[in-house]
Amino acid sequence: MMSPSELPKRHNTWKSFVWFALFILFLILSSIASEVDLSRFFENFDQMGVILGKMMHPDKSYIKIVIPPLLETIKMAIIGTTLGAIFAFPFSLAISRNLVKNKFVNTILRFILNIIRTIPDLMLAAVFVAIVGIGPVAGIISLAIFSFGMIAKLFYETIETIDEGPIEAIISSGGSKIDVIRYAVIPQIMSHFFSYLLYAFEINVRASTVLGYIGAGGIGIFLQRSLSQFRYDQTSIIVIAIFAVVLIIDAVSNQLRERLL
Repeated sequence: MMSPSELPKRHNTWKSFVWFALFILFLILSSIASEVDLSRFFENFDQMGVILGKMMHPDKSYIKIVIPPLLETIKMAIIGTTLGAIFAFPFSLAISRNLVKNKFVNTILRFILNIIRTIPDLMLAAVFVAIVGIGPVAGIISLAIFSFGMIAKLFYETIETIDEGPIEAIISSGGSKIDVIRYAVIPQIMSHFFSYLLYAFEINVRASTVLGYIGAGGIGIFLQRSLSQFRYDQTSIIVIAIFAVVLIIDAVSNQLRERLL
């Protein structure tokens, strides 16, 4: 027979109701404060039907024009993700508290990482478009910085959860920091590192499409052009192409991650 302490706790319905009511209240207050008018969506619902109707008849001749910028988008994601990961790998080793015991160094490096992670990729792209001009270079730099912040964050958290036994064994036998990283850290984290690399690549393929919309190269420029010219038949081709590429990349990366982990 179960003791009273082992019995499942009774769910307090009144407390749940109060939290739900507060959630609805804050939702309504937020809508009022931000002047959100959902009725406009339904008032213009017929316009959405017109746009979708035009997109249902895609311009098939536009496919040969879409392929080169689509490949450029994938190349941007590959280069940006690779550059970000190259810099994130040593940075995450230096920021991990179980490898670097200096609290001052950890604090400074983590502060720098937090600053990088708070800058949106769209803002980075807008800045670098102004610096280097319209084209894929601005997009690649933006994706590299974005990937650096994301991979470094995920990676140093993984390093701090590894088994400390091999590290202590190498240090006690007179091994150097390089030996610790080479023989105790890298074997435990490499599968996770490649998994995070693939995850960042998936995100960057989607992000590079949006970055191109503001002039940072890739297929986003053509998406912006087709929308501004009300060529929804061309927009449909672009959307289908992006959807197909993202679907294929997701499937391939999921298979690779399963094998790595």
